[in-house]
Amino acid sequence: MLENKSLWSQIKEIIMFTGPATGLWISAPLMSLIDTAVIGQGSSIELAALGPGTVLCDYMSYVFMFLSVATSNMVATSLARKDKKEVQRYISVLLFVGLTIGFCMLFFTKVFGTRALTAFAGPNNAHIIPAANKYIQIRGLAWPAVLVGWVAQSASLGMKDSWGPLKALAVASSVKIVGDIVLCIVLGYGIVGAAWATMVSQVISAYMMVNSLNKTEYNAYAISIPSSSDLLTIFQIAAPVFIMMMSKVAFYVLIIYFATNMGTYTVAAHQVMIQMYSMCTVVGEPLAQAAQSFMPELLCGINKNLPKARMLLKSLVTIGVALGLLLGIFGTSVPWLLPNVFTSDQNVIKQMHRVLVPYFFALAVTPPTLSLEGTLLAGRDLRFVSLSMSGCFSLGAVMLMLVSSGGYGLLGLWFALLGFQWARFFLSLQRLLSPNGMLHSQDWSKYKPEKLKAV
Repeated sequence: MLENKSLWSQIKEIIMFTGPATGLWISAPLMSLIDTAVIGQGSSIELAALGPGTVLCDYMSYVFMFLSVATSNMVATSLARKDKKEVQRYISVLLFVGLTIGFCMLFFTKVFGTRALTAFAGPNNAHIIPAANKYIQIRGLAWPAVLVGWVAQSASLGMKDSWGPLKALAVASSVKIVGDIVLCIVLGYGIVGAAWATMVSQVISAYMMVNSLNKTEYNAYAISIPSSSDLLTIFQIAAPVFIMMMSKVAFYVLIIYFATNMGTYTVAAHQVMIQMYSMCTVVGEPLAQAAQSFMPELLCGINKNLPKARMLLKSLVTIGVALGLLLGIFGTSVPWLLPNVFTSDQNVIKQMHRVLVPYFFALAVTPPTLSLEGTLLAGRDLRFVSLSMSGCFSLGAVMLMLVSSGGYGLLGLWFALLGFQWARFFLSLQRLLSPNGMLHSQDWSKYKPEKLKAV
């Protein structure tokens, strides 16, 4: 119980939780990064095709992260209130919602995948559409498993269990690596082999994630159709989070869109840098998850303690700053010193090296930003989270259009990303330091979901 622990004890507890949780968050971008490295050795066209392909697989999946956040938030809050029946009901209902959305996305990929790729890549990149379409059609088969696995994983994290899901992803990642070696390197299937390896590993991961949750005192196989009141509760939490996630994803998609229209070498370079960036930034996601798992008991549980909540935030930000600097150094060193890991094309490498400065500073600020946003989500200050993120997206989109039309190239796009990240940091920090914020106000009822219908 964190309310009885000192600052350094809290930091130790957070590290023990976030250490295994880091493996959970790094798994998906690591798989795409492995695809990038393997495919880049064989074909620049297939490497470029991964750009729009991963948008419809990885970045589109981030749109549904609201389901993961809602699950973790609802489970952790119910546990803070010692209401186990409510925990089981939320798990059963959210598993049904995840499965339903997963099948809808499978249908969308099969029917509209090619059109979405063509619209996104543009007429100048028609030559990469066939390879990208093969990639998304195979990856799309795993959509139901992916979303069910996310719900199971988030429920476990809401219970402060990060080891069980980590074991599942360790097995799935091993399957992915072996699959890439056999299908891509040995058999030479290229982008198709990478897609099959990723799809199979995601299905295995989902099954083991659900099985891990089922070993707790809750039944992970009891799927229930939600009632109208359940749907309303989920919507009141998920809708602002959805706006937040959509704004973030849409901004990254816009960057890829503008980069795609700058030519094959530019989009190939951006594919490498954005995959490396994604893999590094998700290392900070466990800090947001730690805030959502540990903060509710201090903000609204039976052991409510706002001074300890402020101390917990200090611990999270301290770890975030240190982690951000480490990620910035590591994330910049790899494409700077070892670019041949991804590609041997000197035109692509030259484009990669141009964006290293904004790339470093954007990486460095991400972990402390995620710790602040995770605290806002834990306290259900959802209206502010959704409005601030949509505001950052709007200003960022204008900046992207200006630098793109101004001919600033890939460097201009990455400076726009830098501004987007730092704006998120300062807005969240100001909100939490406000005397009327959740960490200083005793009236937590104004942050309850029923107050957020207008959102």
